[in-house]
Amino acid sequence: MSPVLSGVLQLTALVAALALVYRPLGDYMARVYSSEKHLRVEKLIYRSIGADPDAEMRWPAYLRGVLAFSLAGVLFLYLLQRIQGVLPDSLSLGFTAIAPDQAFNTAASFVANTNWQSYSGEQAMGHAVQTLGLAVQNFVSAAVGIAVAVALVRGFARSRTGDLGNFWADLVRGTVRILIPIAVVGALVLVACGAVQNFAGIHGIGQLTGGTQQVNGGAVASQEVIKELGTNGGGYFNANSSHPFENPNAFTNLFEIFLILVIPFALTRTFGKLVGNVKQGYAILATMGVIWLGFTALMMWTEFHGGGEALKAAGGALEGKEQRFGVGASAIFGVATTLTSTGAVDSFHSSFTGFGGGLTLLGMMLGEIAPGGVGSGLYGMLVMAIIAVFIAGLMVGRTPEYLGKKIGTREIKLAACYILITPTLVLGFTALSMALSAPPESMLNTASNSVNGSGAHGFSEVLYAFTSGANNNGSAFGGLNANTPWYNTTIGLAMLLGRFLPMVFVLALAGSLAEQKPVPETVGTLRTEKPLFAGLLVGAILIITGLTYFPALALGPMAEGLS
Repeated sequence: MSPVLSGVLQLTALVAALALVYRPLGDYMARVYSSEKHLRVEKLIYRSIGADPDAEMRWPAYLRGVLAFSLAGVLFLYLLQRIQGVLPDSLSLGFTAIAPDQAFNTAASFVANTNWQSYSGEQAMGHAVQTLGLAVQNFVSAAVGIAVAVALVRGFARSRTGDLGNFWADLVRGTVRILIPIAVVGALVLVACGAVQNFAGIHGIGQLTGGTQQVNGGAVASQEVIKELGTNGGGYFNANSSHPFENPNAFTNLFEIFLILVIPFALTRTFGKLVGNVKQGYAILATMGVIWLGFTALMMWTEFHGGGEALKAAGGALEGKEQRFGVGASAIFGVATTLTSTGAVDSFHSSFTGFGGGLTLLGMMLGEIAPGGVGSGLYGMLVMAIIAVFIAGLMVGRTPEYLGKKIGTREIKLAACYILITPTLVLGFTALSMALSAPPESMLNTASNSVNGSGAHGFSEVLYAFTSGANNNGSAFGGLNANTPWYNTTIGLAMLLGRFLPMVFVLALAGSLAEQKPVPETVGTLRTEKPLFAGLLVGAILIITGLTYFPALALGPMAEGLS
């Protein structure tokens, strides 16, 4: 079977699997967030934290819950890393405490659902940090994202109340009823297929070329599944999902891509159910699907046929790709992980062709909304839908409306702030890193040669790092030594600001919408469940992103691809 045909068949199987679970999972999540009953274990959690799950919250209270919970997570994870050196060897594997700047970066990263890693997991983190710290944040940071998305959906669905539900109830339900059950089943699948799951210490194994290599075990499968399901992306090992302990074979590779995409896509069904019009969910799904399939097709084309005659003769851009997966599966994985906020990698993005690397960058620059991260993809797409409705209203001279709510000055200002904050962080920190004397040296520290470590490719490395951090993706282009005080600090700040500032605007927008009285539909109302609106939304997303990032893309991946 040709590599191209194999890639197409894998993509077809993936689409079929996602379609099979779309309706039942989406309906189930809608019932989870609309139910008035609490499970016994949930009641125990509420009592332990002193929360009243039935108390309605307006947007400032909901936001305080999000920020307070996340701040506690950052402090706990930072402290756990700093005391690792005094923990017993059975918990620390003998590793020392993490340096302050790197501990801050890692704590910010996992709480922000970014999972950017400036360290090698198997050489820095013991069992305690990996399981009690990082794995726990994989669950709860994902649940926070879904909770904020549900709060925005309630803003559309409710009228004249300003109430958005209860953050603590949404957080606990998302973790207990959705993420944990799916993760348990997924971990069993990975273990059955060869992924590692133990608490073994460090031991030596023989190599084919002689000598031994030090390898440590760990609860890899259980962390791997929530890493993908929660669109987190942080690997137990430095090689991430290209490591055979995390991703043993071609089936697990496709299964992990399925885990990355399943909740973000299914949340569009949840959205349609909660607003009482499933066709609205289909319109958002169609928008996400068109962008995702378009990016996947372009990535497969450029990796199979781009880059000159040498790569074509080899059957594709094979450098930096696992032979267990091949070019096709690596292209699908690369698009899935950068169009969501996952950041997991099964190949070396720096070894992609110039245009292929540019597609991974552009996928993150879109705001990771096709389908995006768990929760963050949906609320990001709904903000873009508001912008598209506003543009359509300007065209016909009519006050824009979306889902029965008027889009006025306040709503547009909040949506505009949401859109502008991430590019400001990405371009601002990239410009500083290129302008100062010390940061550019990191482009050469780990590059194989000066050509790959400087120029257009080096600029792409820095641009990718801050795009990944501010968009809460977490993948790395490779070749950049990010474990320096400058990058640990600035990328850490980019991750925190890129995660929580947009949430401020989303929740404020949700509160504003929930206070409104629904506007009755008339013959002049824009039909936002129709294909015409989905096409308008796709165009608005691509144009806004293109105008924002085109100069930076022209200096980096486009210049490299045309050279």
